[in-house]
Amino acid sequence: MNLIFRDELFINTDGRGSTRIDHIIERMLRAEKLRATTIHTCHLWLAHTSASLIVCENAAPEVRSDFETFLSRLVLDGDPTFCHQDEGPDDMPAHIRTMLTQTSLTIPVEHSSLKLGRWQGIYLYEHRTHAHTRGLTMSFYGI
Repeated sequence: MNLIFRDELFINTDGRGSTRIDHIIERMLRAEKLRATTIHTCHLWLAHTSASLIVCENAAPEVRSDFETFLSRLVLDGDPTFCHQDEGPDDMPAHIRTMLTQTSLTIPVEHSSLKLGRWQGIYLYEHRTHAHTRGLTMSFYGI
């Protein structure tokens, strides 16, 4: 497979929580006006250590809030056993949350659309408690 095109997207977050991004990626696909048969995969890379990418249910927002409830019990902000707290009590917990999730995804592309399941959406998950701008590299491969 060959690289068809690559672009970078910057996403502003409001702090801890999820931001849906699949519709933005699909808009980029359509804007490139490439033949639908040329693109076969989309690779997403988030070059950050305190945010991640998740594929999650897109119909019920409770799924994402339940995920946050689970993560907040699993990794506590301000845990006194953490040595690394350079940027505050959410610093090391954000790094651990990222390590437990993922910073890259590869998604099939069919007819200029991401081939996601009926109830799937792609989200950037901000693990810090305050707003950030996150850079996402999108690479589209095909023949």
